Amino acid sequence: MPATPASPASSVQRRRRRTNRLLATAAGVLTVGALTAATLPAGAASAGEGKGGTSHGLHKGHDGGKGRYQDVQLLSFNDLHGNLEPPTGSSGRVTHLHEDGTTENIDAGGVEYLATHLREARKGNRYSVTAAGGDMVGASPLISGLFHDEPTIEALNKLDLDVTSVGNHEFDEGVRELARLQNGGCHPTDGCSTDKKFKGADFPYLAANVLNEKTGKPVLKPYWVWKQNGVKVGFIGVTLEATPDIVSAEGVKGLSFKDEVDTINKYAKELQRQGVKSIVALVHEGGFPASSAYNYDCDSPGAGDGVSGPIADIAKNVSPQVDALVTGHTHAAYVCTIPDPAGNPRMVTSAASFGRLYTDTTLTYDRRTGDIARTAVKSANHVVTRDVPKAPDMTRLIDQWNTLAAPIGNRAIGHLSGDIVKDGTESPLGDLIADAQLEYGRTLDPETDLALMNPGGIRASLTYAASAAEGDGVVTYAEGFTVQPFANTVNLQDFTGAQLIQVLKEQVSGPNEASMKILQVSSGLTYTLDLTKTGADRVVTDSIELNGEPIDEAATYRVATNSFLAGGGDGFTTLGEGTGDMVGEDDLTALERYLTANSSASNPLAPPAADRITIVQ
Repeated sequence: MPATPASPASSVQRRRRRTNRLLATAAGVLTVGALTAATLPAGAASAGEGKGGTSHGLHKGHDGGKGRYQDVQLLSFNDLHGNLEPPTGSSGRVTHLHEDGTTENIDAGGVEYLATHLREARKGNRYSVTAAGGDMVGASPLISGLFHDEPTIEALNKLDLDVTSVGNHEFDEGVRELARLQNGGCHPTDGCSTDKKFKGADFPYLAANVLNEKTGKPVLKPYWVWKQNGVKVGFIGVTLEATPDIVSAEGVKGLSFKDEVDTINKYAKELQRQGVKSIVALVHEGGFPASSAYNYDCDSPGAGDGVSGPIADIAKNVSPQVDALVTGHTHAAYVCTIPDPAGNPRMVTSAASFGRLYTDTTLTYDRRTGDIARTAVKSANHVVTRDVPKAPDMTRLIDQWNTLAAPIGNRAIGHLSGDIVKDGTESPLGDLIADAQLEYGRTLDPETDLALMNPGGIRASLTYAASAAEGDGVVTYAEGFTVQPFANTVNLQDFTGAQLIQVLKEQVSGPNEASMKILQVSSGLTYTLDLTKTGADRVVTDSIELNGEPIDEAATYRVATNSFLAGGGDGFTTLGEGTGDMVGEDDLTALERYLTANSSASNPLAPPAADRITIVQ
């Protein structure tokens, strides 16, 4: 749809916060202090209430007052990925860094707890807005993914989310499905999930840099303006320009993705022309902090650059008119300041993923100028701990959708003798999935030689501990769905040995040189990865063997991949050049059949050794 200006009286703005907020204790919430201000202009420093009721002593205008300076509470999170229930294993923990340098893992996440924490944080803050940094849906567990993420949209409505940017996963099912999530209506193929028509999102999805190739206009609104008693804050939403490289070609068909910086700067000027001078960019692109601890102070002395990666370059070039950046995509946690082009510090935040954290940022609004007093910005990440009461409305929502999903999700499809994890350059779960696709491929064509699996397509580990009532060691369909939720098909293609070698080199060169994407390989394929070298040389060509024999560059090999890789996804352009295509069923079916055929209660499957790739460091 064409871009439309922000409405002065949108349905989101008309929706007011519920008067009966759920009361919950804030005990146990862990925070990390970030940027503390220099002094505001003369006359600004009188007592005022900040987030959590903490006195700043920075400005006039208590919450609800109309002094010159007004605190605006910005609550934000990112990369929820439909995790309505508490995520399990390492995906359900965050790391807390203690002052003595020791670390502690804390169980976190689940929308029943996220709702309680957000509602508690908003208490006493009339000037509060909640925003998200994309990937609210997509790659979701079965409770949401089975129903095309309608349950997550309903949960976000109940969370009183005000606005979000799109992320790459919002395009997993294409722009028409994204429009349905925004506007409501039944799924065009699967129909209505319940006896009630799906109403869509109460909040706007922003897609400033995603254009319809025919019209050249954004497919959704590029920006939105939050207003409260004369205070105006504009939000611009973008996703990473490289979205077409990490989403199936069908999902981004007819779309073009523009440069994040150019787009944000364009709409910052437009908002300025409309008199909106306080601006937040919601950017679905991220970075990598020096520590995995959510409370690592990346602005402390000796912390180096704080956060590296794509968001650092974006932040350094986005117009100084933008006052803060809420980011995502990398699933990392950080609260950092990065200088804008004018050399002034600017807050850049990310709240990890899966609803395990939320960020509480205080933006001090200057009513005289209409801008944010940037020297007074404070921000902190908070853990969504599970030691608070569950939000009853979220519990009811989860129970409703679980009842519908249970007949499918509770079915046992395999048995394990231990955790099969997805972590590592080569992971046990990656090996298992590649083996499953090889075995499935041979049911289509007995001449299939090997299989390759992209690590980004593996969304969770398989854990030995029961997630519900199925019992330890049992793999349910729901757990398998969480591992492979994309419904990619298993495709067979022919490649020459030379092309196969090139594919392996593309893991560590070209667009994948800086952030390697190491394919998971099926049994029989072995090689050495020398990380002391650079670029394509990291793959030791002479070491590549299939079933103990060197790869013959002139020979033809039959290779199984998922449809995403078969389309050249993740920078593997050579995989898009195969011949003799044959398309099978979805990759989850391949995994299910493999687990069922190769495991039982009396003979559970052991974790693979993950010894097919030799790493030299």
